Amino acid sequence: MSLRALSDTQAYRGVMSEPTAVVPWPALTWEPQTWEAPAEYGATRRERTAGRAYRSAIAAEIAGLPLALPGWLAAELDDATQQIVRFVAEDAHQIGGLTAVLIRSESASSSQIEQITASARAIAEAEITGRGSGNAAVIAANVTAMSAALADDAPLDGERIVNVQRTLLADHAPHLVGWRTGPVWIGSGSSTPATADYVAPDHTRIGESIDDLVRFIQRDDLPILAQAAIAHAQFETIHPFADGNGRTGRALVQMILRRKEMTRSSAIPISGGLLVDKRGYFDALTAYRAGDAAPIISAFSAASSRAVHQGTALAEHITEITGGWRSIVKARSDSAVWKVLEVLPATPVADAAMLASATGRDARNIHRALRQLTEVGILVENRHHKSRRILFRTPEILAALDEYAERFGRRES
Repeated sequence: MSLRALSDTQAYRGVMSEPTAVVPWPALTWEPQTWEAPAEYGATRRERTAGRAYRSAIAAEIAGLPLALPGWLAAELDDATQQIVRFVAEDAHQIGGLTAVLIRSESASSSQIEQITASARAIAEAEITGRGSGNAAVIAANVTAMSAALADDAPLDGERIVNVQRTLLADHAPHLVGWRTGPVWIGSGSSTPATADYVAPDHTRIGESIDDLVRFIQRDDLPILAQAAIAHAQFETIHPFADGNGRTGRALVQMILRRKEMTRSSAIPISGGLLVDKRGYFDALTAYRAGDAAPIISAFSAASSRAVHQGTALAEHITEITGGWRSIVKARSDSAVWKVLEVLPATPVADAAMLASATGRDARNIHRALRQLTEVGILVENRHHKSRRILFRTPEILAALDEYAERFGRRES
């Protein structure tokens, strides 16, 4: 079986050749390989014509490389960094569920880059029930992986990176968990490396390349956002997994920002910002492999600015929604209904047991609150068709999340 992993960077279009790199970075070198097709593999005429010979990339060692940025890019990077810092500083003044909302949004946008989409309701139901359509289950796994990665204070090393990919694939592709043991290539319609646009480094080079990447991430002499952008591009160049490289690589960005204390427990929805210009994002990865780090740094700066803008708008929208709830709910100040309202943004689909655990209130009080919130239209009750569990959803929050995803997706170029 082929280990193509096309889903992670389907739009890669080969190596660009620029006469002068704005931020010089070592370009890929190459080594000859021979494609050994599985016995059951049936080659097309084009593949038979191409033969078995191909070249795989050799990723440069970057752990100790200097990084010199031109003035305009340094200014662009500084502006994006300040926007992130302000956004993170304002987190404490936002709704209590903002962290969960942003992690869910970042995970959904990262999956959308891979053309994996589902409604906010389907994703939330898959999260709580463990059951759902293919895409919803995949995105729910991405939410789980992102949440776990940001909550883990362990050193950022190869094992932690594998753990993210394991969480992504454990349910729907467990046989692909871990470092790949064969070639992986990228290119629309290519089913052998001999006809691919890009063939990642041979699997025997993964260990040393990841070790070098980890040493680069551990440095403290680089602008953090630039460091995250380059680390992401290097990870995608190595392409160490048979599947899940793109989503793991974008989770790695959030882990770096968290590790460097640029963010706290939340996520900056940078994937949504990248989604606005997918072509530019993939072109930036191409330029990086050709020896210019400026485009990927610039792409991440722009994506971060978009993320802060849209993340702020989403937070304000949800705050407006929750304010509206409080104007129509009539209850004593110590009623469980107020506790339920506090956690609904973070749990837009929930059952009674989940809300009891989240609020620390007993089941009887929770059921009373659910009845009240259903009567005024804040919650809608339904029986989940696969799990048969009684669930309560918040249509306004789910609509806000879908609108957020649509704003990014419809601007894709």
